[in-house]
Amino acid sequence: MSNEPLKLFAFDVTAPAHLTAGSWRDVADAGMRYTDLSYWTGIARMLEEARFDGVFFADTVGCHDVYGGSPDAAVRDAAQFPINDPALVVPAMAAATRHLGFGVTASLTYEQPYALARRMSTLDHLTAGRVAWNVVTSYSESAARNLGLAGQIPHDERYDMAEEYLEVCYKLWEGSWQDDAVVRDAASGTYVDPRRLRPVGHRGRYFDVPGVHLCEPSPQRTPLLFQAGASARGLRFAARHAEAVFVNTMTPELTRRGVEKTRAAVVEAGRDPRSVKVFALVTVVVAPTDAEAWEKYERHVRHASYEGALARFSGWTGIDLSGVDPDAPLEYAAVDGVRSIVDMFSRADPSRRWTARQIAEFLGVGGTGATVVGSPRTVAAELRRWRDVADVDGLNLSYATKPGSWEDFIELALPELRDQGLVGEGGGARDGGGTATLREGFYGAGQRHTLPDHPASRIRASARAEAESARREAENGHGDGTGAGPRDGASSAYAPLAGSATTPPR
Repeated sequence: MSNEPLKLFAFDVTAPAHLTAGSWRDVADAGMRYTDLSYWTGIARMLEEARFDGVFFADTVGCHDVYGGSPDAAVRDAAQFPINDPALVVPAMAAATRHLGFGVTASLTYEQPYALARRMSTLDHLTAGRVAWNVVTSYSESAARNLGLAGQIPHDERYDMAEEYLEVCYKLWEGSWQDDAVVRDAASGTYVDPRRLRPVGHRGRYFDVPGVHLCEPSPQRTPLLFQAGASARGLRFAARHAEAVFVNTMTPELTRRGVEKTRAAVVEAGRDPRSVKVFALVTVVVAPTDAEAWEKYERHVRHASYEGALARFSGWTGIDLSGVDPDAPLEYAAVDGVRSIVDMFSRADPSRRWTARQIAEFLGVGGTGATVVGSPRTVAAELRRWRDVADVDGLNLSYATKPGSWEDFIELALPELRDQGLVGEGGGARDGGGTATLREGFYGAGQRHTLPDHPASRIRASARAEAESARREAENGHGDGTGAGPRDGASSAYAPLAGSATTPPR
């Protein structure tokens, strides 16, 4: 258990509504302004002033169309639809702030690693190193069909692809450019020294990427990596690659079991279990008194949409609940969608047999995470349990209305939480210091790059050792100091990264 203050991210989506079904129907909700850039920069300034560590953007590239065999219920309720690309609002939000971090969800199932690596490097440059990538493999049949596939790739194979995908990204980010490749020497007419570049030369089961990374090294090189997979295969993937893990469960006690499994898997992967930070999804409804907070919660419940909640659940899990008796118990089903959500409902209380109505009521406000209701002291007491019992390192703070839920939290709960030492002062350098990267906010000043036990660091170390060896050869009169080997006419000024061949996943 850690007694460190909790890190704090706001949890959102670039759509009218996210997890709280029907939130847009509340007159206090401003979610319909999601197409207005000034709305997003205003959110960024509010979170920066409150010293949040960051904002975490969920995303989907498919419409929830399982419920009733149609997208109609999701479309009517604005259930994460319509939805814009979160990566495109981040540069504007970054320009309006100095310290706020930005977690961006991007699926690797439908985009080549060469292109996504470029996009993430661009965001890392434009945010001065304040970006994280939430690595997802996607689950939506709708997304698969609309992006050119006959159907969704099987669950475990998506993670096999993801392993190779990240290997390619690490090679591009960490191994393709030497630190001193950009020289900007006007006298010699050289902007980038081609001798200090390496093609990644990757040839694998799923991807062939022969060339160099398109972007010069960004502040973090590899963005901070989030992951949310909770299946057995997803957990192995997270243990190997994630620097932060996102969990969404109902209680601290249930979450603790998942956290223990995660940290054990991290150890098995050869990494420090405390280096992977765990974030829990929580929605807070706070008011000056407990009674007022519950009145506020009941108002949110009145606006919640039964069909909207079940449209989300059906889309996430692949289980169509439109035709079932709303009060009949549901049986556990192993599905190829978001398995952790089905597990959460079926295993949270083994003696309970959930009905569709109960699921809709639970999901209606705050979605799949916990909803904490009460006065500032009540909220602080419950969030202390999340830190001490669940052993999480941070919170992804969702909302019932936006930005109202966050405004209430900042005004009422946050002072109490900070007085009790439960929430930190936000990542990064402040009060006259320079701007730190998001990773430094997690691991300390100077730690811009992945920790030594991370697989990206091994690729970086190998590339640097190769470059150093080449320079020593040049000093001894052998070679040109590039490690490129003999030049073959004008065909290439650089050689492929050593050890770049991929072994197909087993």
